[in-house]
Amino acid sequence: MTRTIVASATREVIIGFDQPFCVIGERINPTGRKKLAAEMNEGNFETVKADALAQVAAGATVLDVNAGVTAVNPNETEPPLMVKTLEIVQELVDVPLSIDSSVTAAIEAGLRVAKGRPLVNSVTGEEEKLEAILPLVKKYDVPVVAISNDESGISEDPDVRFAVAKKIVERAADYGIPAHDIVVDPLVMPIGAVGTSGQQVFQLLRRLRDELKVNTTCGLSNISFGLPHRHGINGAFIPMVIATGMTSAIMNPCRPQEMEAVRAANVLNGTDPNCQEWIMTYRDHQPAAAGASAAPTEAPSAGGRRRGGRAARRTA
Repeated sequence: MTRTIVASATREVIIGFDQPFCVIGERINPTGRKKLAAEMNEGNFETVKADALAQVAAGATVLDVNAGVTAVNPNETEPPLMVKTLEIVQELVDVPLSIDSSVTAAIEAGLRVAKGRPLVNSVTGEEEKLEAILPLVKKYDVPVVAISNDESGISEDPDVRFAVAKKIVERAADYGIPAHDIVVDPLVMPIGAVGTSGQQVFQLLRRLRDELKVNTTCGLSNISFGLPHRHGINGAFIPMVIATGMTSAIMNPCRPQEMEAVRAANVLNGTDPNCQEWIMTYRDHQPAAAGASAAPTEAPSAGGRRRGGRAARRTA
């Protein structure tokens, strides 16, 4: 059974087909969040701290950390900011972290200070990225997110995206990196723009699970980008991707509807034994009053899954 181990200083989290779905909190990311970007650029980390605490309280088991506040000289500005952000977050919460950057120097700087066994986010099938990131993954003995696009971009053909994922797994093996340390991102495209995007992902997930036997992740809110009432789409998408083999997602755990879908899927998938987590979470749950107004629709995500050719993801 494929198991990807990530860890903080004292806590271990296993991503795997026989494990509860791993929720990777996405909020510590200034992409599309101008206020957060300005704060971090000024050395103000109060929102970062609040987001870290809120996400863990809401059920995130891993936190993604991105420090890309500006596109100006990122090779110089991002590494020290990544280090500072990681140090603040890991002193505040004891969960594994995901070092999220398209800047190789920022990833390496983060790996030097991260405690435990962080997840590297990410590598693509581009030769330049493979040659830059895989040696770091091997050197620090950490798992890595592998995004299934390459120099040709993001294909709408699931077979092409599978071939890219297979290439990354094989190249990682050349460096002595085992397949269980590769977490493939099959790339979720917005369903409002690509009507077959859901079917593409389901087909990919089955092959990644059955043929490559790798764990998987995605930027969950990509699927609903540009649509109204996004959380309804996200909430339906979660159990569907879990049923077809996805084992983690980079998402906003502070959305109750989406976390409810995760927990329900764990119950139905047999990874919440005796419904213990469900019962502990919801036994005192009070349903909303009849006729209560719905929460306002979330603004569309801004920015791609960060720099590096990724599809749009991020809550406002």
